[in-house]
Amino acid sequence: MQWILSFLVASVLSLSPEISAFMGISAGVGVWINARPHSPPPTTDTVEYSALQSFKSAISDDPTGILSSWIGPDVCSYKGIFCSDSPEPVPSSPSTVVAIIDLNRANLAGTLTPFLSLLSHLSALHLNSNRFSGFVPSSLRDLQYLSELDLSNNLLSGPFPSATLEIPNLIYLDLRFNSFSGELPNELFQKDLDAIFLNNNQFQGEIPFTLWSSPASAISLANNQLTGSIPPSFGYPVSGLKEILLLNNKLTGCIPEGVGYATGMQVLDLSFNSLAGHLPDSISCLVGIEVLNIAHNRLSGELEEVVCDLRNLVNFTVTYNFFSGVSNDCARLLFRNIGFDLAGNCIPGKDLQRPEPECGGTPAGSLSCLRVPGMRPTACGDAGGGGMRGFPYFLP
Repeated sequence: MQWILSFLVASVLSLSPEISAFMGISAGVGVWINARPHSPPPTTDTVEYSALQSFKSAISDDPTGILSSWIGPDVCSYKGIFCSDSPEPVPSSPSTVVAIIDLNRANLAGTLTPFLSLLSHLSALHLNSNRFSGFVPSSLRDLQYLSELDLSNNLLSGPFPSATLEIPNLIYLDLRFNSFSGELPNELFQKDLDAIFLNNNQFQGEIPFTLWSSPASAISLANNQLTGSIPPSFGYPVSGLKEILLLNNKLTGCIPEGVGYATGMQVLDLSFNSLAGHLPDSISCLVGIEVLNIAHNRLSGELEEVVCDLRNLVNFTVTYNFFSGVSNDCARLLFRNIGFDLAGNCIPGKDLQRPEPECGGTPAGSLSCLRVPGMRPTACGDAGGGGMRGFPYFLP
């Protein structure tokens, strides 16, 4: 058995300095301890077995006993482990490899071992709804086949785990409901991710200016402590973005006119922030929008028909802002049963409005977001690259 451990050390040295440090070894240290010179070389199964046993040893509580099956060399029989044919078959090597770890909702407590990176063919790591604590190992960057990483609903902490952005084939990143903090890296929205779920953490600072360049279809940054303004689009076409959730942060400033570039948007939730100014007419370009929530901000002006004419709306929430008027088309939404409620605004003649003293002036921060007199909105359309014709939206 000693030669198995020795081979693991050799693998560690070749794959990750972090794991080497974890083992307390360094290059130049002999690795064949008490081994016979002619011992047979270990197989891939040996490495996977050792990596999974390291994962098991880092678990401090297993109330459901799910890891009790993790005994013996047949790792494909372990609960929560799924194997597949090796993508790189080699003579005399195992034909199957560990492809998926799915221990969602197992209520495991412990830390994440850096030896997970030795599962070199892992394509999905699903560990949501457990009690893992500590940091995310930087050695995960070595998982070249990993496409799905779900660590949501745990007790993980530290800064954003930037090593996840170095996983070459990652497309699904879910870090929701943890205690990560610090700023989000600009590279986050330049990675070819299809889903980015970071809500319910403690991230701070401004949203990176690269937000609208992301190829993701879903982005959730809700329930953090993000500050500053929503970045402008810089003219990027964002046709792939379907859902973006920025609710319950500390965002200020205007809703950028370039939000209309996200022409495929279906869900936009900006509620519970301190956004000010008017609702940009460019939102009328979101022809597929179904859920639009701007409640509990400091938005003002009139609700225009260009927004309320959106035919796919099933939920439009504007409560607790400072809107002072509503067009006839918007008024008709009250009868469409789409959750449209004008309460908590400053609209004369409507029920449940703010006290008049609160409506006497322009909300702080709104002046810089007002429409420019004499400007007119242009039509939405294709600009040859999937963008909008005539951007910016307001021309003399």
